[in-house]
Amino acid sequence: MTATRQVALVTGASSGIGKAAAIALAGAGFEVMGTARNTARVTAPAGVTFLDLDVTSDESVASVVKQVIDRFGRIDILVNNAGVGANGAAEEFSVARTQDVFDINVYGIMRMTKAVLPQMRAQRRGRVINVSSLSGFVPSPFMAIYTSTKHAVEGYSGSLDHEVREHGVRILLVEPGPINTAFGDHSVQGDTPMPLYASGRRIFDEVLAKNTSGGDDPAVVAKVIIAAATDRTPKLRYTAGSTAARISALHRVVPARIFDRIVRRFNRMPS
Repeated sequence: MTATRQVALVTGASSGIGKAAAIALAGAGFEVMGTARNTARVTAPAGVTFLDLDVTSDESVASVVKQVIDRFGRIDILVNNAGVGANGAAEEFSVARTQDVFDINVYGIMRMTKAVLPQMRAQRRGRVINVSSLSGFVPSPFMAIYTSTKHAVEGYSGSLDHEVREHGVRILLVEPGPINTAFGDHSVQGDTPMPLYASGRRIFDEVLAKNTSGGDDPAVVAKVIIAAATDRTPKLRYTAGSTAARISALHRVVPARIFDRIVRRFNRMPS
């Protein structure tokens, strides 16, 4: 079968930003396939079909991409949204647990992207939209592991975009700030907690809870994803939400020493 409408594949589409993106893409006229680790627990929104996917498995990734191409004949948009948070001091994370986070947040994106690129290059058209974060370009204390994964995604995306652009494919970044989701509730914690970081962790938890509860709705990010998917001349980076836009502007113009103070003040850390 060959779809008459453009086809979008959205990972991590069962809740939060991924669910909002899948709904928005369906509303914008795309054929939408969403993924989740266990679709038996998912109630699919109108216009979205779900497939089971484990982004840490080469076999699962290859199977899902093949199923979508077999059904529709192509994939036009890949939204790499599946990911996991990681909260706690960097010293509290073992290398093994850190590798688990990277396997989802970084290598999962690489697996998915490598799987769709041959078909996108063959049709000389396609966009991979990687959901990064405000933490992809600024420091986030007590989120060093998570922040490292987002910095890696930024470097991978910007470099790969240059490699594939001449083949009609773009690799784009969407960078949300605090979003009102259950992000903190599902984050990985350090497996070797240390008493000297207990106070910092407690303050971080309070800051994170306040920022997410007062954060933008996931629909705000979904609207930006639609722009990245449909803009005639797409940008490499799209900030999403008021906080991300404000911090991005400060990061560009404020001297490093002043920005360092802003980061510490924002995170309620001693000066």
